[in-house]
Amino acid sequence: MRIAMLSYRSKPHCGGQGIYLRHLSRELTNLGHTVEVFSGQPYPDLDPGVTLTKVPSLDLYREPDPFRVPKLSEFRDRIDVEEFATMCTAGFPEPKTFSSRVARLLAERREDFDIAHDNQVLGYGMLDIEKLGLPLIATVHHPITFDRRIDLQQTRNPWRKLTLRRWYGFLRMQGKVARRMRWILTPSETSKRDIAHDFGVDPARMQVILLGVDDGFTPPTKPRVPGRIMAMASADAPMKGINTLLEAFAKIRTERDVELVLVTKPAPGGRTEKLIEKLSIGDSVRFVHGMTEEELVELMGSAEVACVPSLYEGFSLPTAELMACATPLVVSRAGAIPEVVGEEGVCAEVVTPGDVGELKTAIEGLLDDPERRARMGAAGRKRVEELFSWRAVAATVAAAYEHVIADFEKERSDADR
Repeated sequence: MRIAMLSYRSKPHCGGQGIYLRHLSRELTNLGHTVEVFSGQPYPDLDPGVTLTKVPSLDLYREPDPFRVPKLSEFRDRIDVEEFATMCTAGFPEPKTFSSRVARLLAERREDFDIAHDNQVLGYGMLDIEKLGLPLIATVHHPITFDRRIDLQQTRNPWRKLTLRRWYGFLRMQGKVARRMRWILTPSETSKRDIAHDFGVDPARMQVILLGVDDGFTPPTKPRVPGRIMAMASADAPMKGINTLLEAFAKIRTERDVELVLVTKPAPGGRTEKLIEKLSIGDSVRFVHGMTEEELVELMGSAEVACVPSLYEGFSLPTAELMACATPLVVSRAGAIPEVVGEEGVCAEVVTPGDVGELKTAIEGLLDDPERRARMGAAGRKRVEELFSWRAVAATVAAAYEHVIADFEKERSDADR
């Protein structure tokens, strides 16, 4: 099959969507399919054999100058004007404007593809793709309604609440587009349930396909660093629960020689940095970011305990990657995380999200029990080997493509009668 994969931002370090795009496109190519990725900035890291077609935006959120004002010469068309105007009124324009741009591109290249795959863009432009005669399938990792809900719950400033509601305004569009999708892939039963509830999508038009873990994530060959605790999360996104971890760590540090390594780049002067200063733990907390996969695997394998304190996850690839590295885990009983780790206490200690005391007790319990850490790590590695394969994901996704193409052709045939 000739596949067009569509993603408005795709760099792996931006989150799970970029990781999904890279590994799925590689494995589909290895199965003999032709994959071309259409992406806005930041562009993805792709493997040999996968083609990238850049769909540039104004890149208004780039580092080091997010929310920038473009030069007049940068504006190319009406879509660029809409993108800038939406940002200026506190909205997030990228899903809508990317969908308009990519639909325009595909109109010129309809005959080059057998199917298009939307990687959670869900912009209005996606609805134009099937009108071109090109079948469309979508992956929804989880409904961003959960991010909005948690952000609003943790914000007391009335003005900030107002701007957050405006920022998440694109969700109304995403719900409308999702309800009109022919077929939706999602990585967990939790996400399927929540997409049905929050976006109103018929569960009969959704299919759960677990995500994979790259073969490079393996157990360490060096001894783990005593007292090292780590977590991978967007430090200033409330949904990731880093505040809970920092408070638990501060209590642990009063009694033990421990360090916390966070794989993230915090916003300067943001909530995470302020809390670290308030807790007086700056000398024991270290941030790392921009790592290669090899460096990340080495770090994952160096920790005695890793934490996933999120308040919600649609799957949580970092959880599965840490399990692949045989790193014992303490995770939240939130979203799809329990689906990833399986039976409680086997691959991970599972705690109530947002409960500082439970998190502290669970981490201390593992730090005090090296034999249990070893058993838990081995069990996590075994679970990944049995369940989380990108090649198996790609084969199942390819079968879903065939289903969608057949359904699309039948619908067209029926309409022509």
